Amino acid sequence: MVSLAACAGVALIALGMVLTPGPNMIYLVSRTISQGRGAGLVSLGGVAAGFGCYLAATVAGLSALFLHVPLAYDVVKVAGACYLAYLAWTMLRPGGRSAFEVQAVERHSRARLFAMGWFTNLLNPKIALMYAALLPQFVDRSAGPAWGQLLQLGLVQIAIALTVNGLIVLGAARLSGWLKRRPRAMQVQRWVSGTVLGGFAVHLALSQSPAKA
Repeated sequence: MVSLAACAGVALIALGMVLTPGPNMIYLVSRTISQGRGAGLVSLGGVAAGFGCYLAATVAGLSALFLHVPLAYDVVKVAGACYLAYLAWTMLRPGGRSAFEVQAVERHSRARLFAMGWFTNLLNPKIALMYAALLPQFVDRSAGPAWGQLLQLGLVQIAIALTVNGLIVLGAARLSGWLKRRPRAMQVQRWVSGTVLGGFAVHLALSQSPAKA
């Protein structure tokens, strides 16, 4: 059984990560604004499935794989850093767009919305880092089997992430309208989001593998 302190620590980290702009937030916001709250909630279901995959992989030994095969971690790290850097550039470059700007995009079926939410989360380097390197740090070897503790800690992270992302989906359209009426606020939001993404990309690129830490 995990301690209350461990659950609280994971909850705080999960809250900080979900509030930081990233692939999940950008996809959920853009799809909600372009196709409605229903589409956003279906996409959120796909994101939840992605969390489930990461949790299952972690319980099965994902962190152990990265510990014993540092190259695997490095590949995920570099790919994730490049992806975050690309997202940051799309916001910071001249003529860049905010995720909260309404865009004319192709409407997707519910199946595709779910699949894209799932795929976006699987490619999210923040989540890979969370499950592979951060959750194992809260495991207490004297508190029972590691897999059981990882399962509980992962469920705490999922509960926080889905709650916050759900609120983002429900409020995306209203926030988009508010920002649209205030171009300067939209520009500030775009620059802040792009800067945070760029900073996280640099941090991820410079981080050490679990085997070297």
